[in-house]
Amino acid sequence: MIDAADMAHCREAIRTGSLSFHAASRMLPNKVRDPALALYAFCRLADDLVDDGDDKRDAVLRLRDRLDLAYRGTPSNRPADRAFAAMISDHDMPRVLPEALLEGLAWDALGRRYDTLSDLYGYSARVASAVGAMMCVLMGVRDEHALARACDLGVAMQLTNIARDVGEDARAGRIYLPGDWLRDAGIDEAAFLRDPRPTPEIRGMVNRLLSDAQRLYGRAEAGIGALPLSARPGIFAARHIYAAIGSAVRANGCDSIGPRARTGKARKTALMGVSLVRTGVTLAMPRSAVIYAPPLPETAYLVAAARRETPRREWQQGLIEVFAELERHDRTRAGI
Repeated sequence: MIDAADMAHCREAIRTGSLSFHAASRMLPNKVRDPALALYAFCRLADDLVDDGDDKRDAVLRLRDRLDLAYRGTPSNRPADRAFAAMISDHDMPRVLPEALLEGLAWDALGRRYDTLSDLYGYSARVASAVGAMMCVLMGVRDEHALARACDLGVAMQLTNIARDVGEDARAGRIYLPGDWLRDAGIDEAAFLRDPRPTPEIRGMVNRLLSDAQRLYGRAEAGIGALPLSARPGIFAARHIYAAIGSAVRANGCDSIGPRARTGKARKTALMGVSLVRTGVTLAMPRSAVIYAPPLPETAYLVAAARRETPRREWQQGLIEVFAELERHDRTRAGI
């Protein structure tokens, strides 16, 4: 069980750090909401440490050590770590899933670029779909089809985030738009990072990301009906709130270089009402055949991991290699 004081800390961290998830979480049943908040608080902590730290690579290595302690049952003496360790124990959380998230953060720390849309899916699988798979585990859902659709939702959400943050990322020296898209448009990455502008070509790429996200939101909906009834409103709310971010970007003419697109409190409240209606519709509608669509190739290993199946060897090797690269940097920095 998660300690009450640690739980209060997690709630506050999410309330101030992740407005969209905080809004959606209010519609989850208590038995899912509290461990979900513990999960998101740890994930938020991880993301902030890497984004805000002076040495992003060292931050990921420290997070790896904290994750290891949590899985040993001896978490670091921090509220989020203690709550996360209790969540792991209570729900038998497969370690592959948070490790996938950590691998995605390691890619960020290493400044990895994504040459194709499939590469971007692979990144999105790690930093977002892994969280969706963990949410399914918290709900007691390990059905392969429901897990595949949860992973679709994670990729859709991350593509939405990327589309919204093109300018913000560029000003921080990051770019997530696929490299082949930029080359086809005749855009030099270094020049764009020096002077990001919402050209028609960049707006077109933002629109392509949002269109792909919309397709995946549609696929994801087929899986919501496979979740416990009490959890459906919260997941519908997350789906609609994130999709509304994409709508706000489109309302700005797909200009995500200038002001950051947002959804206000009133809009979120209205979308939560829509989510309740959509939950009622799932009770009357037959299950969509879309639920049986195979998982995206980039998320298939997460589906297998959530079902307690052995992860593919190439994923394990990739994880070993990325941490070896981080450790080489750490030794070089220390003069060893």
